[in-house]
Amino acid sequence: MSHPVLRYDRPAADWEREALPLGNGRIGAMVFGTVAREQVQFTEQTLWTGGPGSTEGYAFGNWAEPRPGVLAKVREDIDRLGALDPDPVAGLLGQAKRGFGAYQNFGDVLIELPGHPENPEGYGRQLDLADAVARVSYGHRGVRHSRTYFTSHPAGVLVGRLTADRPGQVSAVVRLAPAPEGAALTTEGPVTEVSGRLAGNGLAYAARLRVVPEGGTLRTEGDAIVVEHADSVTLVLAAGTDYAPRYPHYRGAAPGPRVRAAVEAAARRPYGELLAEHRADHRALFDRMALDLGGALPADVPTDRLLAAYPSGDASRDRALEALYLAHGRYLLIASSRPGGLPANLQGVWNNSAAPPWSADFHANINLQMNYWLAHPTGLGELAAPFDDFTDGLRAPGRVTARSVFDLPGWTMGGTSTPFGHTGFGDWPTAFWFPEAAAWLALQVYDHHRFTGDREVLRERVHPMLREAAEFWLGFLRTDPRDGSLVATPSFSPEHGTYTAGCSMSQQIVHALFTTVLETSELLGVDAEFRAEVAGALDRLDPGLRIGSWGQLQEWKEDLDDPESEHRHISHLFALHPGWALDPTAEPELARAAAVSLAARGDGATGWSKGWKINMWARLRDGDHAQAVLREQLVHSTLPNLFDTHPPFQIDGNFGATAGAAEMLLQSQHGVVDVLPALPAAWPDGSVRGLCARGGIGVDVVWRGGKPVALTLRAGQDGPVTVRCSLLERAALVEADGGAAVAVERDGDRQVFHARAGRTYTAALGN
Repeated sequence: MSHPVLRYDRPAADWEREALPLGNGRIGAMVFGTVAREQVQFTEQTLWTGGPGSTEGYAFGNWAEPRPGVLAKVREDIDRLGALDPDPVAGLLGQAKRGFGAYQNFGDVLIELPGHPENPEGYGRQLDLADAVARVSYGHRGVRHSRTYFTSHPAGVLVGRLTADRPGQVSAVVRLAPAPEGAALTTEGPVTEVSGRLAGNGLAYAARLRVVPEGGTLRTEGDAIVVEHADSVTLVLAAGTDYAPRYPHYRGAAPGPRVRAAVEAAARRPYGELLAEHRADHRALFDRMALDLGGALPADVPTDRLLAAYPSGDASRDRALEALYLAHGRYLLIASSRPGGLPANLQGVWNNSAAPPWSADFHANINLQMNYWLAHPTGLGELAAPFDDFTDGLRAPGRVTARSVFDLPGWTMGGTSTPFGHTGFGDWPTAFWFPEAAAWLALQVYDHHRFTGDREVLRERVHPMLREAAEFWLGFLRTDPRDGSLVATPSFSPEHGTYTAGCSMSQQIVHALFTTVLETSELLGVDAEFRAEVAGALDRLDPGLRIGSWGQLQEWKEDLDDPESEHRHISHLFALHPGWALDPTAEPELARAAAVSLAARGDGATGWSKGWKINMWARLRDGDHAQAVLREQLVHSTLPNLFDTHPPFQIDGNFGATAGAAEMLLQSQHGVVDVLPALPAAWPDGSVRGLCARGGIGVDVVWRGGKPVALTLRAGQDGPVTVRCSLLERAALVEADGGAAVAVERDGDRQVFHARAGRTYTAALGN
């Protein structure tokens, strides 16, 4: 898969299933490739309704009026009855969302090609993942017509180019069709501009499209730009809003000047220069990792047909399709998450609706976190910056929620959010209550830090974020009258069951939070008094890990698990993944119980659930089962354009499955660089370049017959490195530059050596 490409032999007829995605982290585009009337639908990641200025009113999701005694009553009822149904709890603690808003469609670039047939000869459509370029080509009356599209991150624009293999053969009618109601549209000469304010919240927006022909003529007819008999036509579009990630108003500079400047600067440059700059920027990220599972795709079979035939029984074809799907996951993250922007939402950066499913919001009971599991392990660490920034930005509104709803210090949130700092609680009975979300987000920011080891970032951002989350939980926890342990109450296992005290996920998240705060404060030498308070609470905390009557890892403190349930959430296995408290090599009994729970849930459910299960089975070191779930994901939860489907389209499954494949090949959550920990039998031969382990260690590995035969380790920091790799039992580890053997100490099935930052170490059979 040195140059992975999605290929199709007909235009897209459906946005969700068939159109091809482009993105530069801010602008998203979906290319249809239709012939007589092309459609390129686009978005800009900050075009959201709701938030400050909303006509519905907006209080960040917090209670409109204090509710003294309500939380205490719910807790008393849980202590008395053991469990409460979701509806009455939501009635007491929740409220209808006001001003929550939704991600918005920005509009379409429409291109009419007069006289071109709907079904031309030799039609081809493709998405080149390595170059991040979409292409369309076909023949018409002896002329070969081509279109090329890309979204440039350096230039901040969407670019399209229409060409033909004979001069003077490009004629087109170009329109910009804005989606927001009431948008002002002006067209003059080669430029169309859109401007306005969203009706619900007054958010200002602007888009600008410039048409640049080479040769031919250009004129304006109403809102259309008409080009005739040109050699080529280049389209340059930018879009933006006055959103700014600044609490509490979330407004910044007017977008018009910024959008205009981006378009004009790009339009003055040669097209080839723009394309080369874009390719270099994208490939600097995409090329860091390459996965070869020993297969090859036929260039003459469209991707949708390969997917429909999978598994085909042809191992080479099936392995190559799996590698293509996983490369696509990395491509989607590059396209929808860049430093300085918002994180990828439920649909990445793509949306064609004013009312997308679940508002295309930031769901923090699994989905937002899942979007970023692949970032650091697959060499895209800086793309996690929007997640880290967004989490940091929730602290200010989260402090208000902690005070106004709970009368507690620290920060918290209710489980769903928007770009406008929504941290309060809605009223959806099975999904409104998840105060653990802030702790989970902060823990993931810490896990991102484990890859870089930046001490200053730990001191200035990560530890304070964790500390504030721990302050909230020190106040929220209550003593369980049944056994005297500290538990979260009310507690709800996401979207499943009843409200109880001390459900497993709540306890596991708080346990991980307290443990991590102790580690970071000790490492930094700060907060000694607070550390002692956390340590005391940790000693009394129920850890949320117990084995039930049918051998399962319990989802609740009481043994309530139904062995027939195939619920999509597997929240009670948090300590296994994405947490790291449960180490299968050290705690085999708990690992067996986790496997029992996971097997009972089955390999089906929604696309994102399958993505999580791949990671879980990989952590259990069962590569065959992990690959079986990946197969299930491709067969039942992947659309022809390789988008994940919940259903409907939801991007977290793409990201989760890609992260799961990385976990099959490399793990490092327990301080060990664990090479090929869950390699499936279906992948006997292959190679991967550019994986990353915690501690800043780059890893390349080649395997044959299911065993590693070559290993490369690139050290990002000075210090000891612990590796688990069977190759090092058969081959010497040498420093790549000088070829000198490296002293390696054996520790059971592990090998330990001292690394120096910037040095590369290799081992291979025959050395």
